[in-house]
Amino acid sequence: MSVLKIPSPLRPYAGGAAQMQVTSNTVSGALEELVAAHPQLQPHLFTESGELRAFVNLFVNDENVRDLRGPDTALKPEDSLMILPSIAGGTPLQKVDHAALRTNQAFIIGLSITAYVANAPWLAGLIGLAMVLGTILKVPAFGFVYRHWLREWLKPEVLADNAEPHRFAQGFGAAVELAGFALLAADASFAGWALIWLVIFLAALNLFAGFCAGCMVYYWLNRLHVPGFVKSSPDGTFPGLKPKAG
Repeated sequence: MSVLKIPSPLRPYAGGAAQMQVTSNTVSGALEELVAAHPQLQPHLFTESGELRAFVNLFVNDENVRDLRGPDTALKPEDSLMILPSIAGGTPLQKVDHAALRTNQAFIIGLSITAYVANAPWLAGLIGLAMVLGTILKVPAFGFVYRHWLREWLKPEVLADNAEPHRFAQGFGAAVELAGFALLAADASFAGWALIWLVIFLAALNLFAGFCAGCMVYYWLNRLHVPGFVKSSPDGTFPGLKPKAG
């Protein structure tokens, strides 16, 4: 049987259940089983005409069913079907693998410290450029290491979150890292390495404490209605802190 995971905001309407086993071989069938078992979920998932609400996002394993066959997407016994909650205004959260983010932070910290110890400003510059490239491509700069070599050993930590604040944080870190490189190139060693260590500190704060300072800045800019900052922090989560699982 497949596993259907129920997000925290919907659990009060499902008797507190975090998940249930479903026997159907399609997403729509699984949802019918869910509503049959917990009728109070009906208005939260479907319109009066029986259509899936536009803000309800469904994922089979790591893929949004909107990119597959929608409600007709097939389910295999080993599959996991996840319902993702929405945040205020109906803007859906996404699936963000925080294990990939932690790998990225660890590499930024390790390589930046290596640049300092080896007195290699060029390495700091390369790190900054990698972070810029990752921001443009909308991926963690060193996420490829996780995807290709570490994913089998590191347990994925997929959470309902916003990807945009993490990209903003990476872009901000890239700007600081490259500013440090520019100062080092101009023989302003103290100021240059101070900026590199600022990046190290912020990445370590994220890696070890689960607090993303750049994400916090993003969410406060959203609260100030600055154009382009459209995502609000997940419900019940202090801006910048990692969302709780499930």
